Amino acid sequence: MQRLVKRDKPKILIVMHQETSSPGRVGHLLLESGFELDMRRPPLGDHLPETLADHAGAVVFGGPMSANDTDAFVRRETEWLKVPLEENKPFLGICLGAQMLVNHLGGRVEGRDDGQVEIGWYPLKATEAGKALIDWPDVVYQFHREGFSLPSGATLLATAATYPNQAFRYGENAWGIQFHAELTRVMMQRWVVRGAHRFVLPGAQPGRDHLGGRMIWDFHLKRWLAGLLDMVFHSPHPHVAGQNQLETG
Repeated sequence: MQRLVKRDKPKILIVMHQETSSPGRVGHLLLESGFELDMRRPPLGDHLPETLADHAGAVVFGGPMSANDTDAFVRRETEWLKVPLEENKPFLGICLGAQMLVNHLGGRVEGRDDGQVEIGWYPLKATEAGKALIDWPDVVYQFHREGFSLPSGATLLATAATYPNQAFRYGENAWGIQFHAELTRVMMQRWVVRGAHRFVLPGAQPGRDHLGGRMIWDFHLKRWLAGLLDMVFHSPHPHVAGQNQLETG
């Protein structure tokens, strides 16, 4: 009688920066696509692996801190990015994660001289290189006070008016995006409440526009995220955009 061999699912390293942080839709979609999630929080003392040999890739999420902060975990995490780059493993940096990647690659992370921020829904324009890879949403959700330069050797995939570098690819497998497609409805409601003090910053939108804009633009953002994750991580069971049943918001 032939014995069935149980095969472990491929793992994705999930790096978050607060105790209450969630991988949101990214986590839902990766689970749907056949991955397991290895979730770690460096600010709370979790260590990052010395190699990604046992992982299919990594996602580094955002957080309230700056990629320029001098905290030990920020420096360690930024230096750790050599692991996916040297091993050529799929890597996705979102907001802070993208900014850490830029710093690691020798670029700059900084705010605008006039203090303008992107907090709310803002237009996005794909470059020709970006259009060749995937269909991009016209409007995306942002929550940041700093932007980044385009690292040397990187390809710009999407741009915007206030912060021109919105998405890039470095080498074969490293990707950075400034905006947030991972938020579930519950996550956005929490951000609007806890981040309300930032809505007075130049260029920020009031909380009602965050939730109202979601009803208009979120469907396209969600479809784009599903396609991006399949492209970046070569999902074992590619997700069909628009059929996500785990997150209804």
